[in-house]
Amino acid sequence: MRDTKILIAFDGSDNSLRAVSYTAAMIGGGQKRLVTVAAIERPPDRDLFPDDLSWKAECARRVDAMRASLLDAKAMLVAVGIPDDWVETRFVESCRSPLRESMECSIGTSIALEILRLAEEGGFGTVVVGRRGVSKQEEFLFGSVSTKIIHAAKGLAVWVVA
Repeated sequence: MRDTKILIAFDGSDNSLRAVSYTAAMIGGGQKRLVTVAAIERPPDRDLFPDDLSWKAECARRVDAMRASLLDAKAMLVAVGIPDDWVETRFVESCRSPLRESMECSIGTSIALEILRLAEEGGFGTVVVGRRGVSKQEEFLFGSVSTKIIHAAKGLAVWVVA
């Protein structure tokens, strides 16, 4: 079952859209594959806002935008012939979110580890990530989700789409 389940790490960026597009091209119209497009919430830093009201409003705007992007990603997969019921979207709220409603949440220490946790818990055999294309200096300073996934993944395939 693991070989037929694909997890696409999605953040709404052009890079993650390329990962969705690549996955669609690779599996569209083929044998049955269950695809989950997953996004992990990253709320803005509270200190950047003058008050709680404006911070919560920005958090809500970002959540709405991400949920809409997830539906667009699903539509891209369905458009190439992948049946609608083979594709699902998943939004993991941040534990820091002032809007959090679900019991499951991301503590936000490492997006890469959160993605791998989702892959392990869901029994996925493949994880697909878009590559941001940062320089070695930027990667050293800010890190790279795709690099961390490659180094930490065990027992699954990792597709890095550039």
